Amino acid sequence: MTSTVPTAVHDAVQDEQHGATDAPITMFGPDFPFPYDDYLAHPAGLGSIPATEHGTEVAVVGGGLSGIVAAYELMKLGLKPVVYEADRIGGRLRTVGFDGCDEELTAEMGAMRFPPSSTAFQHYVDRMGLDTKPFPNPLAPVTPSTVVDLKGESHYARTLDELPEVYHQVMDAWNACLEDGARFSDMQRAIRDRDVETIRRIWAELVEKLDNQTFYGFLCDSPAFSGFRHREIFGQVGFGTGGWDTDFPNSILEILRVVYTGADDDHRGIVGGSQQLPLRLWADGPAKLVHWAPGTSLKSLHGGEPRPAVTRLHRTAGNRITVTDATGDIRSYKAVVFTAQSWMLLSKISCDDALFPIDHWTAIERTHYMESSKLFVPVDRPFWLDKDPATGRDVMSMTLTDRMTRGTYLLDDGPDKPAVMCLSYTWCDDSLKWLPLSANERMEVMLKSLGEIYPGVDIRGHIIGNPVTVSWENEPYFMGAFKANLPGHYRYQRRLFTHFMQDRLPQDKRGLFLAGDDISWTAGWAEGAVQTALNAVWGVVHHLGGATDPSNPGPGDRYEEIAPVELPED
Repeated sequence: MTSTVPTAVHDAVQDEQHGATDAPITMFGPDFPFPYDDYLAHPAGLGSIPATEHGTEVAVVGGGLSGIVAAYELMKLGLKPVVYEADRIGGRLRTVGFDGCDEELTAEMGAMRFPPSSTAFQHYVDRMGLDTKPFPNPLAPVTPSTVVDLKGESHYARTLDELPEVYHQVMDAWNACLEDGARFSDMQRAIRDRDVETIRRIWAELVEKLDNQTFYGFLCDSPAFSGFRHREIFGQVGFGTGGWDTDFPNSILEILRVVYTGADDDHRGIVGGSQQLPLRLWADGPAKLVHWAPGTSLKSLHGGEPRPAVTRLHRTAGNRITVTDATGDIRSYKAVVFTAQSWMLLSKISCDDALFPIDHWTAIERTHYMESSKLFVPVDRPFWLDKDPATGRDVMSMTLTDRMTRGTYLLDDGPDKPAVMCLSYTWCDDSLKWLPLSANERMEVMLKSLGEIYPGVDIRGHIIGNPVTVSWENEPYFMGAFKANLPGHYRYQRRLFTHFMQDRLPQDKRGLFLAGDDISWTAGWAEGAVQTALNAVWGVVHHLGGATDPSNPGPGDRYEEIAPVELPED
């Protein structure tokens, strides 16, 4: 998945000012600085389980990326994952085609761009042989041009340097705000160096200081953002790379996690669509398997299809977790990994209160989700690359605006091929404005808004198929795009993320493991889905009497050393 946040600080500027090392920025911390990429790459693997547990069934609820990664790794260890999926394999890695169009064009309804700092995610992309290409974010090198349209005034730019001075002032203000208020360069240097001690020291200070602060309040407290005009521009269109105001009510800690780890920069898309990743993992027969015959895959273990939606979860004798699915089938398991969005446990699934301690139920109930919507149309060719004879500019550009569309992305594979337009990508209140409208009604409003920015461009004349749209808050098995903590939610997030460490729980509260990107510290990013899946795999292995190889300790083995900051409850 991707968040609303744009590029925070240009690496080249920071490197020049602060002497960055050659090591890359990765999603290493700041809350839990564990090297998931090294853990995955180690030849010793993720551990082993007693031979007496080989073939043991473990339920995995949810067939999104987190669920499929967890199931894939559990299968490699000799367990038998039983995947339950209410909709389709992939979750919010959802790639769709267009009705009425015979071209092989696709639209990414959920995750569509991924940062190189997502190194655990990239492990699986590489393992499945998928190709990536640069994503045309605003003002990215691969983007031919960008138009920033604010209060009826449009600015055309191919690079940041071509935007008016006020946007440079906003960029400088944000850089100063991060440096002065969050020790940005110190933290990035520590992340590059994987300096756990420094990361933990800086982050502990900031968590205690900023847990009660909104993103907007953080800006207002900074002398660099003393003027409302700069805050308004920053909120609506950033400094040329994307608006932030939909995140303004959220905890500033959520934003710092993203910008520290470079999750907002240098995005790439998966050629052919992101849903290929979970689908290939589902069908893949790993080269190294314990217990199972060569060529065994999750797909073959399931006879081709996952189990249907889970309708009930409850505890039964022997500390078993009993799962009822939509067909009425009832099965009991020693261990269950739950990867669907947490609110499903409050609404779609009938749950026994004994599943979790009360503090965890409270954290689940307090989870806050961001709304998000997109609409795509297929077009006959990338007509936006045509030149305006009067100005010599592209007739249309990647567009950031304060109008209803907010963000318009132009996606093509070459000048002579059919292409795709993401007419609108919106969040929160902007997303809710679209909710009552059908796909065609949404398209009409979007074409009107874009027509005001590009009055001479006949977008409609290039459309060759029906629009496709999504509002994630209206999807029955999601209810929102992803978690985004509000101020004061740090303690709740810590409870959910650390749930895989179950030795501290009462015996009758063990065996059910939470995973998925809304359990992670970086919700909305596929990396968080992968990391929490690996935490849950470690938890299941430990629960069943297994262990990691001493040469490759897992996240639970190093927990005491790198545990997230614990704030007092009183």
